[in-house]
Amino acid sequence: MIGRIIQILGSILEIEFKKNNIPKIYNALYIPNLNIYLEVQQQIGKNLIKAIAFGTTNGIKRNTLVIDTGKPILTPVGDITLGRILNVLGEPIDNKGNLNTLKKKPIHSIPPKFSEQKFNNNILETGIKVIDLLCPFLKGGKIGLFGGAGVGKTVNMMELIRNIAIEHKGCSVFIGVGERSREGNDFYYEMKESNVLDKVSLIYGQMNEPSGNRLRVALTGLTIAEEFRNSGKDVLLFIDNIYRFTLAGTEVSAMLGRTPSAVGYQPTLAEEMGKLQERITSTNNGTITSVQAIYVPADDLTDPSPSTTFSHLDSTIVLSRQIAELGIYPAIDPLESYSKQLDPYIVGEEHYYIANKVKFYLQKYKELKDTIAILGIDELSENDKIIVNRARKIQKFLSQPFFVGEVFTNIKGEYIKIKDTINCFKNIINGVYDKINEKNFYMIGKI
Repeated sequence: MIGRIIQILGSILEIEFKKNNIPKIYNALYIPNLNIYLEVQQQIGKNLIKAIAFGTTNGIKRNTLVIDTGKPILTPVGDITLGRILNVLGEPIDNKGNLNTLKKKPIHSIPPKFSEQKFNNNILETGIKVIDLLCPFLKGGKIGLFGGAGVGKTVNMMELIRNIAIEHKGCSVFIGVGERSREGNDFYYEMKESNVLDKVSLIYGQMNEPSGNRLRVALTGLTIAEEFRNSGKDVLLFIDNIYRFTLAGTEVSAMLGRTPSAVGYQPTLAEEMGKLQERITSTNNGTITSVQAIYVPADDLTDPSPSTTFSHLDSTIVLSRQIAELGIYPAIDPLESYSKQLDPYIVGEEHYYIANKVKFYLQKYKELKDTIAILGIDELSENDKIIVNRARKIQKFLSQPFFVGEVFTNIKGEYIKIKDTINCFKNIINGVYDKINEKNFYMIGKI
């Protein structure tokens, strides 16, 4: 079918087709002379549709002819995508030549049926102390990295990818949704230097790209991850940043003329988020464990975008500006972060007991801070002095040198096994290191 453009509004194009012969929703359209793809978003009346452009609309004129491809956007899938950078259309953008494959899948699909899904209680070791101890990751679970600007979401994600690729020999898919081109470039070369590039597929829809690219690039990356899972692999899916996915949806929704809901977000926010998140699941063939960086506007966790994401997550990692100001990295808030997997039946009695004891010390120290600031530490009871002493050691010991941060800190990165993490914190709360200065616990791996 061939149509013609009758109106252009930003990234949204209104296209006229013959009566009762219009493309289906989500069909891909193509403008041959400009090599631009579109996706059908709305059907208006008997012969009009609205479509979103996957590229700049500069130079497009009214009456330009558009071809209906008769199918959704297709992306290459399989091992051929490893070590490559692709865009929303599955096209290589790394100057390494085309992907010679006929194996392609539509970016839109339905989630696996309930009977096809699989749940397990296996914990995924990350090598990061604060995560493994206080908010362990479930293999096949969904993890959110919440934080404002500049508190370390991307650095934490890069360390996780490095640890999984090298220590677990796992297969990863990284989706850059609306993030900085510079970060995408740096990330590519970091993976190359770490010799893990051949274990990662990179799919980028960067900050400078149109809203259509940023809205759909997450689905392109997810389709590639689903194919790895269906072929029997355990996949790690990294999305940076899920907030930009929401923001792109807001832009598209406004251009389509939908009435905005709370705080200006699209009325279909929960539906769009659900469609994406429900596909991130594990089946009898393999698992997808997802780590999603989530920007929190103005550090407000009640904002509709992060709060809509909360309900889909198994573990929540909250990055705190206050902890970053103390110079403790990763700047993960141990009291705000949580995991459904911190359960004695899953992690074991000892792990559960020590994690809760660590949280108790930190919470008690937080409550005593005002008293210390006003009266001084000497006015505390002997028991409270011991708690404060150990809590400060715990706080310092929750810092850790990262492999991806070596260039900034000049400290060699360390990967810490869960059993070593538990033993070290066990010794701190049992008073084994009471006479050692707290400074000695800062930025070290294990004791």
